[in-house]
Amino acid sequence: MPDAFTTRVLNITTGSRERVVDLAGDCEAFLREVAADRDGLLNLFVPHATAGIAIIETGAGSDNDLLAALHTLLPADDRWQHRHGTPGHGRDHVLPAFVPPHATLPVVGGRLELGTWQSVCLVDTNISNTNRHVRLSFLG
Repeated sequence: MPDAFTTRVLNITTGSRERVVDLAGDCEAFLREVAADRDGLLNLFVPHATAGIAIIETGAGSDNDLLAALHTLLPADDRWQHRHGTPGHGRDHVLPAFVPPHATLPVVGGRLELGTWQSVCLVDTNISNTNRHVRLSFLG
């Protein structure tokens, strides 16, 4: 019988621009290896103070709309008390209050149970940290 709890860390290079990175394919690949057609829960966690996990449609502009909305809510200017790093970097530290660093999703028959247009994504507005870790944990 497969392990009831399995975890793995993805290493994601986001580059020097703000990004919404679709992780659905990585999640499905992980589940193919560990879920063995079982039902359970997939948890994603980003151990970074300046990134989050979002469930959002990608590829039709919604990912860019999310980044634009975050610019409106959290402008990259000098208003932030947290001032180390690139100008406006303090807003990156507020991001996880709006886009949490975790998500827990249902797994049915070993497959991620997302809606038709939903993807699970890493949201990274911190252009100074180009390497991110996402922990995937399956409990089933």
